[in-house]
Order: sequence, then structure tokens, then C-alpha cells
Amino acid sequence: MTGTALNILKIDSSGRSEGSISRQLTAHLADKLMAGHPGTSLTIRDTAAGLPAINEEWIGANFTPAGERSLAQKAQLTFSDELVSELRTADVVLIGLPIYNFGIPAALKAWIDLICRAGETFRYSEAGPEGLLSGKRAIVAVASGGVAIGSPLDHATGHLTQVLNFIGITDITFVPATGLAMDPETPVRNAIAQIDALELKQAA
Repeated sequence: MTGTALNILKIDSSGRSEGSISRQLTAHLADKLMAGHPGTSLTIRDTAAGLPAINEEWIGANFTPAGERSLAQKAQLTFSDELVSELRTADVVLIGLPIYNFGIPAALKAWIDLICRAGETFRYSEAGPEGLLSGKRAIVAVASGGVAIGSPLDHATGHLTQVLNFIGITDITFVPATGLAMDPETPVRNAIAQIDALELKQAA
């Protein structure tokens, strides 16, 4: 399959750099997209490498109108601005989601906190919040030892779906490799087969 060049943002959040199933799957997704879309660009954001947690100074800067921010406040938001720019530029967002203790990794939550910004990725209207990043596609590779996605124990995929919808990304595909504690091979093979069968194109 071939298509127009895309901008891909690959977000990994596993605490493991080696042997991570979610990283293996996001890499396979990126390879498939780049093979099918010559000229595609790939930006990699490894949240597990360490993202700052929001604090009082960051919150104060974020809620100060852009035209009124001091130099120090602008500096507080520099890294967040970079993350938002990566997301805004992307046509396709690939997310590696290992399920830790029934939820998302703290590293991925830190990324969420830094990119969910009123006036940047969403806005408030009379009808309520409105996402500003529509027209993008997200593909999420989920890895877990025993938590099946969509089960009562899964507090990760629903959370991430809500966040992506909140900022305007509604075209979301989940690729699960779950039950790895019981069978470390079959779920991975099935996930790779699902990736290979995906119609990997930009959201309409």
C-alpha cells in the first residue's frame, strides 16, 4: 500500500527500554506506515525518559492569558509548548500503552497533563469543551499481563479514549496484546497480525 507522506508522532511509555511489547508494537506500526507512505516523517517521544510533573508555577503560567505572561511564565511552558506542537503537527499518533496496576503509566499521565491545555488543544464553548485537534488518527498498542481491554479491571483504555476525544481525536484503534503473563507469545503474534491487516492511512 502506498499513499501520501504523513507526519507520525510515536509516543512510548513503557518503563522498559528492552523487551517491551508495547514498544515492539509501536515500532512495527511506524515501520508499516513509513513503508506505505514514502517521505513520511517520524517524531519519537519517549515519555519514560522523564517528563516534568506540572506544579504551581506551571499551572499559574498556563492559566495566565498568553499576552500577559512574563518571561518566566513563558519559560515554564516551553516544554509543554513543544509537546503540543508535536501533537498538532501529527497526522497519525501511535501510542504504546502498557497497563500498570490497572491504569496508564505515570509517564504517560505526565504527558497528558502537559498537552491538555485550554486554548491550545481544546477550548470551552457554550456547548462545553471542544477538542481542537480533529482530523487525526490514533493507534494505541496495549500490552498487559492479565488485564483484558474493555474489562472491569481496565482503567487505562477508557481513560486514554476520554483524553483523546477531549482534544478532538476520535478516530482511535486499539491493538491489544493482553494476557502476556499466561501466554507471552500468542498475544504478540495476534497483535502483529492485526497491525499488518490495518488500513494504515490518515484519518478522513
